[in-house]
Amino acid sequence: QNNDLIRNTVHRHEPPVTAQPIQILVENDEVVVVDKPSSLPVHPCGRFRHNTVIFILGKEHNLKELHTIHRLDRMTSGVLMFAKTAEVSKRIDEQVRQRQLEKEYVCRVVGKFPEDEVVCEEPVLVVSYKVGVCRVDPKGKSCKTIFQRLSYNGETSVVRCLPYTGRTHQIRVHLQYLGYPIVNDPIYNMKAWGPERGKGGKIDKTDDELLEALVEEHRSKQSLDVLDISEEDWDPSTDNRECGNSGDYRESVDPVNGNSCPAEDAKDPARGEIPAGLQSCATRLGTLESNKQTSSCEGLGGSVEEEGVEEKDPLCLECQITRQDPSPRELVMYLHALRYKGAGFEYCSKMPPWAMEDWQE
Repeated sequence: QNNDLIRNTVHRHEPPVTAQPIQILVENDEVVVVDKPSSLPVHPCGRFRHNTVIFILGKEHNLKELHTIHRLDRMTSGVLMFAKTAEVSKRIDEQVRQRQLEKEYVCRVVGKFPEDEVVCEEPVLVVSYKVGVCRVDPKGKSCKTIFQRLSYNGETSVVRCLPYTGRTHQIRVHLQYLGYPIVNDPIYNMKAWGPERGKGGKIDKTDDELLEALVEEHRSKQSLDVLDISEEDWDPSTDNRECGNSGDYRESVDPVNGNSCPAEDAKDPARGEIPAGLQSCATRLGTLESNKQTSSCEGLGGSVEEEGVEEKDPLCLECQITRQDPSPRELVMYLHALRYKGAGFEYCSKMPPWAMEDWQE
């Protein structure tokens, strides 16, 4: 009726991410190069909006309207480049397409990796964009990765990885296929793949059965956040090939109002500063009274306090779950983008602590 006031509140949970800051390696008139921490997605998508590299650079460093040149998986750390203009983005993107960009990664894998150079050219197929799972399959896209062992500590090996193509999860899938998965890979080093953990492409499950087994394994550990899905999101009867943590993405993104995932809303009037430490809370995005600006996150169950009043949605499954804070190890995967080199530039980051020769678990 006339003069009725209608208020809409969007209830949102974001998975926890690391407290490690984003280090800016290079900033000039053309590019911004950062050392991305593990657990942070590059751009807003799925359940992530505040806790993304694009959003944090905009809020904390006033670096806006950046163009993504390439992307790293959410759990991968290391060198990440952004262009400041479309012209620069197009120029470097052409180098990527012509495979003139040299990429070097480092990882820590299970077991004693062969001492000689290993070349893997198995094609990789995307099983699910929503969950972010790939596997070796003859119907997949052509790939090539060169591996070289750097050190071995008696249990695990540090391996240099040189990907000649840029397929989704290429390095992780090739290492799994070779029988040396990344030590703490939350997807490709799981029991759901079978007793051989997918070595040699032996899975003995249909794609649907594999996805269900992976989700169930993480559900039992209360770690569905690693897959960027919630209980409400997962429905094995639906098509899982939709916006998730996989796939290529290149365009200019406004870190305050823009969004790179069409499944998300375009506006977010309640965005505030990103808190230090682990970041996970249920964010109320509707219109709030002007004198209720302060909120605090409690735990990882998603409860929010405003002036001492706990806010929970009785219909939200996430609000009903009390989770323990993840340990730093759970927010890190031992895969790091060490160096990117192209025509006229070369950007490097430091070797991560877990890649040191004398490192122990």
